[in-house]
Amino acid sequence: MLRKPRVNNQIRISPIRLIDEKGRNLGIVETYQALDMAKERGLDLIEIAPMARPPVCRIIDFGKYQYQKNRQEKTQKTKQKRIEIKGIRISLRTGQHDLETKVKQTEKFLQKGDKIRIEIILKGREKSFQFQNLAKEKLQEFIKLIPIEVIIEREIKREGRGFNIIIAKRENK
Repeated sequence: MLRKPRVNNQIRISPIRLIDEKGRNLGIVETYQALDMAKERGLDLIEIAPMARPPVCRIIDFGKYQYQKNRQEKTQKTKQKRIEIKGIRISLRTGQHDLETKVKQTEKFLQKGDKIRIEIILKGREKSFQFQNLAKEKLQEFIKLIPIEVIIEREIKREGRGFNIIIAKRENK
């Protein structure tokens, strides 16, 4: 939770909009009346929406309220989809069979919904200018081998010891 809600005597502002434990709106009442109602029922008065005018308060057990909030946050976290960027490395000397294996692995990652950074590593003389075009062509060929329709998230970019590109599965809507 971002901030702890005000409970019972911590609520200073008056009047407030009151909601009972069953979720019914009891209208706008003075804070001291709402506190009395909560004490009669053996529950707490919790400020739910402090920024509203008048602030919204609810009569509910504070422990139950915290439990509901924590549960709600957990379900929101599980609903969030985490997208990972997986890495596939190839070089100019990578053989055809190895490329096919890496294409299959790329396909698995794409099916799971991950983004993929395909890197081509250049070593020694391969770093010279004459091999750079070859490296870019090899990356393009690798992308053409992928049977799934992909979109290019980031174009071919020179980084460190070679080039890389980020791709993702094209969403059909």
